[in-house]
Amino acid sequence: MSLEVKPGSNAPGTAPERAESAHGACSRAALRTREITTAHRSVSGGGHRGASTPTFVATLILALSVGVTADASRPPRLLSLAPNLTEIAYAAGAGGLLVGTVEYSDYPDAARKLPRVGDAWRVDLERVLALKPDVVLAWPTGTPSTTIAQLRGLGLEVAEVPTQRLADVPVALRQLGRIAGTQAAAERAAREFEARVAQQRAAYARRTPLTVFIEIDDEPVYTVNGRHVISEIVELCGGRNVFATLPQLAPPISTEAVLAADPQVIVTTDDTIADPVAIWRQWPRLRAVQAGTVYSLSSDLVTRASPRLAQGVEVTCHALEQAREAYRLAPLRGGAL
Repeated sequence: MSLEVKPGSNAPGTAPERAESAHGACSRAALRTREITTAHRSVSGGGHRGASTPTFVATLILALSVGVTADASRPPRLLSLAPNLTEIAYAAGAGGLLVGTVEYSDYPDAARKLPRVGDAWRVDLERVLALKPDVVLAWPTGTPSTTIAQLRGLGLEVAEVPTQRLADVPVALRQLGRIAGTQAAAERAAREFEARVAQQRAAYARRTPLTVFIEIDDEPVYTVNGRHVISEIVELCGGRNVFATLPQLAPPISTEAVLAADPQVIVTTDDTIADPVAIWRQWPRLRAVQAGTVYSLSSDLVTRASPRLAQGVEVTCHALEQAREAYRLAPLRGGAL
């Protein structure tokens, strides 16, 4: 079975580069894998490229000449430095206040029309200043710290909006509501998100557990540990991430390790795999292959830390419930529930 499958193309560079690259330079596949693994780069001390010193000095001079000041008598002009924050702004009723964003901000459709100021690796400071934002929205685990420091050095107000777990999303919605003055819309969106997630949590709290392998890339194979939101979603739905205890947030994993774990379910969030079932069919002894419990989930819904994670929870729980039904109908060796 396939749920929300979307085509894509592999990002250039080595597999580790694909798995640690940003909200969108190079390709949509690079976006997906960085949204999943960028927090690991922060933890492990990986560097980011920012503007060069001469460029920064020139931009600072431009900032002093242009002037960046907020007018309290009007709604703030917002600029988003991450696709998930762009989504959150729209959901919080502040989409109309956005004056710019970064590459791969593609949801909702209105976001596609916003001016771009760069991507997750590079931000064009001159372009930012030209848009005259009152508040710049930054994602702490994705936006380079050097970029945040440079923007503040130019006199811009930068609001850091952390979203790594499900509970962070309604907090972010309310934060955006306060910033934009759209508290009523933000509160509605936050409560809807909380209600949808709580409903799924209650519905699947006592379901029979299933062991699950989460695949985020296939060349080579990458997975996530228990600290990632995808793993949190799987756990909420009654799944058990077979690689939850690994120390690295998004480690490469050998096929042999997957075979040894022999999960009851495989879920893949790599949009570049057209038919994940066909890929894993090479190892017919896997319980998930025998039972037909290999599922493809849209990475938009389960890896981008935005209000759409609520839909991602629902889709994931539905997939795991289908897997339980498959095992009830056709018990396998050691896999009967």
